Amino acid sequence: MHLHLEGAIPLRSLWELIQKYGGDPDIDSFRDLKKKFVYQDFDHFIETWIWKNQFLREYEDFKFIAEHVARNLLYQNIRYAEVFASPSSFQQYGLKTQDIIFAIHEGFMRVKEIKIRLIIDLVRNYGPEQEMKTLSEINEVKQFDIIGIGIGGSENLYPPEPFSRLYEKARALGFKTTAHAGEAAGPESIRSALFTLKADRIGHATRSAEDVRLLEYMSENHIPLELCPLSNLKTGVITDYKDYPIRTFIDYGIPFSINTDDPMMFGNSLAEEYEMLERNFDFSKQDIAGFILNSIQTTWLSEDEKSYLTKQFQDEILLLIDNQKSDRHKEE
Repeated sequence: MHLHLEGAIPLRSLWELIQKYGGDPDIDSFRDLKKKFVYQDFDHFIETWIWKNQFLREYEDFKFIAEHVARNLLYQNIRYAEVFASPSSFQQYGLKTQDIIFAIHEGFMRVKEIKIRLIIDLVRNYGPEQEMKTLSEINEVKQFDIIGIGIGGSENLYPPEPFSRLYEKARALGFKTTAHAGEAAGPESIRSALFTLKADRIGHATRSAEDVRLLEYMSENHIPLELCPLSNLKTGVITDYKDYPIRTFIDYGIPFSINTDDPMMFGNSLAEEYEMLERNFDFSKQDIAGFILNSIQTTWLSEDEKSYLTKQFQDEILLLIDNQKSDRHKEE
């Protein structure tokens, strides 16, 4: 539920795009490319995000990355994803929002085994007027599995309040809403996303742990959180795995999903996210299975679709348990 298309391009695929556009003087090898994705702080991460966007210049590039991201998700045994895309970041290359969306949809449709829906990231750095225009453009092509909108970008520099009218318009057009908050700014950013934007979900929300009243509000109102633990570590939002407030969210009964955010840029997978939580917080495999099943309820799927996906996971868990029992009997 919190995965950026442009931040999820497999590294080998990004390497191909870099070569397509004549390379980069600072990237002489694939090893150099890997080293590029180490960050001093959140602002450095944003700079690197902008750097890699220069290698997405044609509609065919978006079809290419959409297919490769979908195949990578399938390889991870992921069945459903709600994926952010940021079309307004590429207007400098003369690309139209609607045609970018169509190219992404075509790429996703090449991998039939996984269902992917789009959330359009209306980048806060470009301001509400520019992104109101983007909202109108995506409304023209929302039949291509666009399910919602959000705001990402430099949260520490651009607060949520100026985007309130944009969110009101998005809801009127039938879009679900989320917002990055509590990542590069404090609890006040989350409060504004909830009370000013009236966002349905909150991305990250890490720093909500600093505000007990905010935690109580999110608990009472069942506000789903899109948690990205390893991302927060890599960008310096937290300094140690064990600082991550997942136990706090559990204690308050706040619904959440676990996500990878920008796996190409952080070198993580969804399995590694769960492995980190299991290792550092003493969660059992049953706990992890519970997180996965509960996260289905935070999706923007219909109730019938949620029930179907839940049954798929439950059936596979039962099959896994049966196979483990069978293996133990064979060993005995």
